Amino acid sequence: MIKMGVIGCGYWGPNLIRNFHNNPEVEIVAIADIDSDRLTRVGGLYPNATQTADHRDIVNDPSVDAVVVATPVSSHYPLGMDVLQSGKHLFLEKPMAASAEECRRLNDAADKGGLVIMVGHTFLFAPAVRKIKALMADGDLGDIYYVSITRVNLGIFQKDVNVVWDLAPHDVAMLNHLFGANPTVVSATGRSYVQVEKGIEDVAFVTLEYPGRQIAHIHVSWLDPNKIRQMTFVGSRKMLVYDDVSPTEKIKVYDKGVEIQPHYDSFGEFQLQLRSGDIFSPRVDMAEPLKIEAQHFVDVIKGDAEAITSGQQGLEVVEVLEKACQSIKDDGQPVELVQGI
Repeated sequence: MIKMGVIGCGYWGPNLIRNFHNNPEVEIVAIADIDSDRLTRVGGLYPNATQTADHRDIVNDPSVDAVVVATPVSSHYPLGMDVLQSGKHLFLEKPMAASAEECRRLNDAADKGGLVIMVGHTFLFAPAVRKIKALMADGDLGDIYYVSITRVNLGIFQKDVNVVWDLAPHDVAMLNHLFGANPTVVSATGRSYVQVEKGIEDVAFVTLEYPGRQIAHIHVSWLDPNKIRQMTFVGSRKMLVYDDVSPTEKIKVYDKGVEIQPHYDSFGEFQLQLRSGDIFSPRVDMAEPLKIEAQHFVDVIKGDAEAITSGQQGLEVVEVLEKACQSIKDDGQPVELVQGI
C-alpha cells in the first residue's frame, strides 16, 4: 500500500484526490491547502485523511511514500523540491515548473535520490489519444503533414501565467508524444486584451516545426464564445479529427487526400486528383484518463512501468513554452530549440 499526501485542494486537486483514493493500492493519509474553507470542504469527503494548512506536515511525515502537488505553477518548484529532498516520490501537475532551469533542478534531485517524478499531462492517458497513436503507428494516416489545434473557451483567466502556459502544455505534450520527438523551431504571437496592465496574454497562436518536417499550429484563448478542444491531423493517406468536447465519436477518420497522377507528358496534362472516401469513427474506450494516469503513477513507483510523463518529458514541454513566450516578446520571431540538453 502506497501512503500518499496531496498538496492543493483547488480546481484540479479534488479530482486527483478522488482517483488516488479510489485506487486500491493507495491510501490518502493527508491533504493540505492554505485555504481553510477548501480544506474543510474537500477533507470532509475523506475523513480518514489528516488535514493541514502547512505542507511541511506532509513532507516531514516519514510514513508518506509519495506526494501529489496540485498548486499554481509558481509554487511547483519549491514544493516539489521539498518533497524530493524528504525522500518521497513526486507527482506534479502540469506544467512541471515555471522555468526549464527549475525542471532540470527537480530532475537532478530526483535522480540523486532515486525517486520518481511524474507530470500530470493527463491527455497522454486519454483513450482517444492512445487510439490516435496506434493509428499513426499502423500507418493508417500515412505521413503526417501538419496538425491544426484549437483549444479555446471564455475564461478561466489566470492571474499568474498567460494562456500559453495555461492551455498549450496539453497540446505540446500530446504532439511530442505522438511524433516521438521535440520541435526544433517555435514561433508565436499573442496579445493581452483583458489583463492589459499585467501584460498577461489571453490569446496566442503558436507554430511548432518538428524534425520530420511536420508543422503544428496551436490556437489557445481564454477569450472565445465557444469551448473548442479540437485537433486536425492531415496525413498523406487519410485525415483525422479529434474533438474532445464531443460526447460520442471523439475521433473521425476521413479517407480524403490529394494524389498526383503518375504519368503525364506535358505540364498541361499535369493533374491532381482529389480523393473523398468514407468517414470512419473508431471505437474509443470511455475510461477516465485521470484514473489511468493515477494507476500509471502507482505502477512507476512499484517499478512495473516506465513513466510516460516523466520529469524529462515535463522539462521538454516547459522548454517549448519558454521559447513560445520568447517569440511573443520578439514579435513572432522564430526561436530554435537545442535538442538533447
